[in-house]
Amino acid sequence: MIHLLKLAVGVRDIGHLTEIQHRRALVDAPLRHQTRSFPKRADELRDGGSIYWVITGAILVRQRVLDVIDDVWDDGVRCAGLLLDPSLIRVAARPTRPFQGWRYLAPEDAPVDISDNQARVSDELPASLQRSLRALALLP
Repeated sequence: MIHLLKLAVGVRDIGHLTEIQHRRALVDAPLRHQTRSFPKRADELRDGGSIYWVITGAILVRQRVLDVIDDVWDDGVRCAGLLLDPSLIRVAARPTRPFQGWRYLAPEDAPVDISDNQARVSDELPASLQRSLRALALLP
């Protein structure tokens, strides 16, 4: 098993990612993320892998990758489609630097899932304070 790490470009917070994906799934089911490059380790992704989303500079949530398929963008260009479970699973936040595309993430390097109670505590704080506390490793 292997995971992917991906920047959620233009996404403000977890709620915004949820809205975007909900709209996308209604218009063009099944829910998927399209990417230019087909992962060479697609079989390992299908074997229980997730995509970990980086939102505003930190890994915050993950989604199970259900399948990796050949897909086509709206303009007819071929691409890879990562079929995703619609459930977003909160993880212990980890700051990360920007990068292009996606990166493989070994299971032992992936942030751990957190409970709904832990998530609620951090959600009550302003976003700028959350980022500062995560940078100091004081908030999951």
